[in-house]
Amino acid sequence: MKRLGESGVDAPRRDSLVLLEDTLDKDRAWVLAHPEKELNKEQTDQLETLVARRVRREPLAYIRGKAWFFGRFFNVNPDVLIPRPESEDLIELVKSIDPKYVVDIGTGSGCLAITIKLELPKTEVTATDIDQKALKVAQKNASYHNANINFVQSDLLSSISELIHTDTAIVANLPYVPSGLITSPEIRQEPSGALFSGTDGLSHYDKFWGQVGELETKPQYVLIESLESQQKDLESLARRAGFTLVRVHVLVSLFKRD
Repeated sequence: MKRLGESGVDAPRRDSLVLLEDTLDKDRAWVLAHPEKELNKEQTDQLETLVARRVRREPLAYIRGKAWFFGRFFNVNPDVLIPRPESEDLIELVKSIDPKYVVDIGTGSGCLAITIKLELPKTEVTATDIDQKALKVAQKNASYHNANINFVQSDLLSSISELIHTDTAIVANLPYVPSGLITSPEIRQEPSGALFSGTDGLSHYDKFWGQVGELETKPQYVLIESLESQQKDLESLARRAGFTLVRVHVLVSLFKRD
């Protein structure tokens, strides 16, 4: 724990416990209840390797190969963004409108699309990403969770316009971090293409809303995640595409077709 603290890790005790849990293949309760447990050489070597990776500020989720999202674990690696707790609000908003169809744009690990399918089994879900490596991770997660999802490689909406129905909800958690905003050493190890979007963080959403506005058949709803400081600009982009903001919850905005 001391080495992690000295390296600047935000929560060294938590991370130490997580790495110890993984080394021993035991849960938190067991680890805390057995402080007398001594590690054998193989376990000591394994834990040392994991700690060394974390000291180098490799994200904990990449070290573990998994991340927790909406009550489930999802496989992750450096090809995909690590799921964030704030994105769980997207799931809650989708559940509140209970759409017949959902299209998840820029699916990454697939955590949003898969969770929506598991929470709303009757909803037909399509997940897209421009990156084939990301789609492979998402497909692996869908198989693991036994979620029946249609996957399509597409640059935003460019290859899926025919999949949009009048009762579709588009979910788009696109890159929205301004290019100069580096909040931690860990963020540098995540795929930059899934995080950063120009100097104002809105390049992807500008293109996205332009494509939405050109659709022959527009979806009923669009749900997006962004910084709070970007929401006014996004509302203007949505209005030009024919959508009105109907709800905001922290970083998540829900738009409805006019």
